Amino acid sequence: MKKNNFKIIKIDKNKSLFNYEKKILIKDLTLDLKLGYYDFEKNKEQKVKFSLEIDYQDKKPTNDKDIKSIVNYGKIVKLITKLVKKQHYNFLETLAEDVFDELFKDKRIGKITLQIEKLEILKQCSSVGIQISKKRSHEKF
Repeated sequence: MKKNNFKIIKIDKNKSLFNYEKKILIKDLTLDLKLGYYDFEKNKEQKVKFSLEIDYQDKKPTNDKDIKSIVNYGKIVKLITKLVKKQHYNFLETLAEDVFDELFKDKRIGKITLQIEKLEILKQCSSVGIQISKKRSHEKF
């Protein structure tokens, strides 16, 4: 329907006009764990630091009374803590892949940047580590 050269459209009340792009930040989660390829790393716990940026999208604003309406950073911290206690990892990269696998189970999450650092492994450095970004592919192969 046109009126005065304007097109009038009807908006469905159940659909949002907005998409929200949100980011969870977790900085410097420090855990003691056995991690590493060498024998001396397998026998002694070392301090390992995790930092994450988690991008996610939502079609609705956050419901202040429903914790399920957010990507819960508390659950993410618990998940990582539980994951690293479950098994020994030789490499930071394989640990990172397991973190990605768990977090991408939430379909709202589109991209994760994960940094993992060993804080006590080399005396000459305050830390050594990796940073990996992984993005959900929306293309079908």
